[in-house]
Amino acid sequence: ATQGVGLPAVRQLPSPQTPHRNRVANRKVAQSRTYDDGRFTSCSEGPTSTYRHIMSTSTRSYTIAVLPGDGIGLEVMPPALRCLETAATLCGFQFNFKHYEWASCTYYHKHGKMMPDNWKELLQECDAIYFGAVGDPATVPDHISLWGSLLLFRREFDQYINLRPCRLIDGVTSPLANRDGKQIDFVTVRENTEGEYSSIGGRIFEGTSRETVIQNTVFTRTGVDRVVRYAFELARSRPAKKLTSATKSNGISITMPYWDERVEAIGKEYPDVKVEKYHIDILCAHFVQRPHIFDVGVGSNLFGDILSDLGPACTGTIGIAPSANLNPSMTSRKDVDPKEWMPSLFEPVHGSAPDIAGKGIANPIGMIWAGQMMLDYLGEKEGAKLVMTAIERVLGAAKEEQKLRGGKSELLTPDMHGSGTTEGLGAAIENEMSKLVQK
Repeated sequence: ATQGVGLPAVRQLPSPQTPHRNRVANRKVAQSRTYDDGRFTSCSEGPTSTYRHIMSTSTRSYTIAVLPGDGIGLEVMPPALRCLETAATLCGFQFNFKHYEWASCTYYHKHGKMMPDNWKELLQECDAIYFGAVGDPATVPDHISLWGSLLLFRREFDQYINLRPCRLIDGVTSPLANRDGKQIDFVTVRENTEGEYSSIGGRIFEGTSRETVIQNTVFTRTGVDRVVRYAFELARSRPAKKLTSATKSNGISITMPYWDERVEAIGKEYPDVKVEKYHIDILCAHFVQRPHIFDVGVGSNLFGDILSDLGPACTGTIGIAPSANLNPSMTSRKDVDPKEWMPSLFEPVHGSAPDIAGKGIANPIGMIWAGQMMLDYLGEKEGAKLVMTAIERVLGAAKEEQKLRGGKSELLTPDMHGSGTTEGLGAAIENEMSKLVQK
């Protein structure tokens, strides 16, 4: 990853199968440089007193499906879109946002289903999917809302990688004592299309004393190998070159030993990467007690889901955590038959949070950070760096505010022990982006 002077690195999303190509051919964009104060300027200018950014005349344009979904997804999406639009304006590209109300429980109440029949064709017209959250368990059972939308996206578009960075950013207080950003900085790679979340199974003898419920776990060699190999590639790209595998082969005696076998076999292709494996129960304990020992973790669908929620909680709040649902084999929509194109999806880790929905206090950073990952995926590295730097600067400013106000902050949202609002925090990040790029 490229690191600006005095700024933490913004890591790229690797594609083990095919290096990512920009979606617009013959792209010509001036390279840029980050100076000590974090502002950006074109390299062709050299250091100047004004740190101007020369906006590209390129016509790079990306079509994005916007699905806010339910609950706080409807609230965090608007400020996140404004941050993306600001990045596009400042870095010389364009977005065409296609807004859809489906993949929501509101749509379900109106139509008796989560999505229209042509949902797949509509999403295949887009370079990526920007998703808020889904779920209203008081009115629609979670297995209906989730299997009728998000899990369907993951399977139909073969988004077999779920990538979730976990980093303690300066300005956010961890519930773990004496921890800082240097001690919590890892990535969880989760298998996203099979494993424990299969749809194979059923019930028999319902309503009787013999009632039996079975749901099968499904591991395929293709499915396991591709996620494990992706994790090894990611570990190799990072300084620590370390991979931790989540297992439970002492209790789950068929599928988990197979998982361990494939990790060991593929690991022979990466002699420069140190590999450790832990049973999921003790691994959860280590995530809390020793987060500094982890760099890249890989797990099955269930274990990866558990770890990638626990990790952000160790950084202070799940509200800032982003997630990318990737199909690394799909690198350019223009090179694929429209009927075969499978876009990737970007979302915050947090759910619809009906307990705080409508109050305007949801943390927008998870949604904004997910957008940053989408920019990186689209090849807009400078825009991705700009968004991440703005997030870090705003959280750093909030830390200084807390020092002056006895630990209180009017900027941070309640999940970060502040009294701020969704719109206020989102606007602060958007404004910081403009400050970083002075015309």
